[in-house]
Amino acid sequence: MDAMNVLGTELVPCSYDPLTGYFRDGCCNTDASDQGSHLVCVRVTSAFLAFSKARGNDLVTPRPDHRFAGLKSGDRWCLCVNRWREALLAGIAPPVVLEATHSAALSSVTLEQLSENRVRSPAT
Repeated sequence: MDAMNVLGTELVPCSYDPLTGYFRDGCCNTDASDQGSHLVCVRVTSAFLAFSKARGNDLVTPRPDHRFAGLKSGDRWCLCVNRWREALLAGIAPPVVLEATHSAALSSVTLEQLSENRVRSPAT
């Protein structure tokens, strides 16, 4: 069975550039080995990147040894659900791409929380 997103449809890719996902397959796929639960597809913001770095997860600095170029505001990334929830409680949760967020995220956050913070088109 294909992975499902939080909307109950097939999980779509989050990002190929930068290449994201626990398996570095572009999707927020998961399995039991994914201790961090990299489930939430987000569009990172400068505020969130600073928040994450302050909490010990530097997503900005390139790490060539891990084939990681570093993120910049506007990039899409599969984020650990607990980090997203932490940012939500701090008032700086990055916007969520619902179609690319794995349904397993719903064990830690609600669809309402995710929907309230979804990526919105420029017209909305």
